[in-house]
Amino acid sequence: MAVVAWERIPINELGEPADDFLEPPAWSIEILPPNQKANRVIDNLLFCLKHGSRLGWMIDPDDYSILIFAPQQEPQVCRGISQPLLLSGFDLAITVEEFFSWLQIRPRNQ
Repeated sequence: MAVVAWERIPINELGEPADDFLEPPAWSIEILPPNQKANRVIDNLLFCLKHGSRLGWMIDPDDYSILIFAPQQEPQVCRGISQPLLLSGFDLAITVEEFFSWLQIRPRNQ
């Protein structure tokens, strides 16, 4: 998933988002799939940071953790009640625990 500020999205002559958006996302979010190596996902996030992204998250659903990448900083692992780093301008205070609760699938009430 990529987060891009509205004002950075190019608009075509029809007023729709252009198909050829080539700018780096401000925030790149990757979920570690069960069948993929962490290094491949980390490599994608580092590529984004190298090319202008300001924040990267690797979400590990098996470990209930978020590995945070930011330019010129060491990676940081967040779990439980820690609050992961967000982009400035996001008015959201959330813990990793709360974040993972959003991803739970609950049966519908019938």
